[in-house]
Amino acid sequence: MDFGLSPDQLRSGLIFFFVLLVSLVLRAWAQAAMAHRLGDDTPELNNRLTLNPASHIDLFGSVIFPLICIFAFPGTILFGWAKPVPINPTQFEPHRRRGEILTALAGPVSSFGLALLGAVGGGLLCRVDARVAELAGTMITLNVTLAVFNLLPLPPLDGGQILRHVVGMSEETFLALSRWSMLILLGALWLPPVRYALTLVINIFVFPFAVMFQALAG
Repeated sequence: MDFGLSPDQLRSGLIFFFVLLVSLVLRAWAQAAMAHRLGDDTPELNNRLTLNPASHIDLFGSVIFPLICIFAFPGTILFGWAKPVPINPTQFEPHRRRGEILTALAGPVSSFGLALLGAVGGGLLCRVDARVAELAGTMITLNVTLAVFNLLPLPPLDGGQILRHVVGMSEETFLALSRWSMLILLGALWLPPVRYALTLVINIFVFPFAVMFQALAG
């Protein structure tokens, strides 16, 4: 563990943390907004239909743990999360299945949207100030990583929610798997083959955004 950070490392770490925080808040808001649009007022009643970071940030998952990963263990696997968005699936009736799937997809879609913003907006702004490249690159890589990770078909991730409806998984089975799947996944990610495979998938999805950024940046 090395806390002797150079000014460049400190700047890069703070940029990464800022982008992560914004991305987590927008991701949570997107899911709340989708649920509300589909007829569920639970997020609104719980003050989640807002872009105010205070309503979405989990002190440990959004601040403390990411900062530890960024500055104490740079280069290792980084995790961060916002408060779960509460929904009442019965309010999606008579299209409960569609409502749950669309709400789950809203998170990854928002992440890909931010990656697109980083590629297009960052590429254009780079023509004015080349220093924007670091911010844009962070937006692209981090949000693609968030999207790909959350689309893994494991409960309670968004991909697990979608898988649950595809295979007809019961609520009881989904909750039982949710208790252990994340611990198993965290353990598996320390295995080089698993980490390599996930990194490869992330890089495949990053590639078109990077190409778009380079083309616009000139």
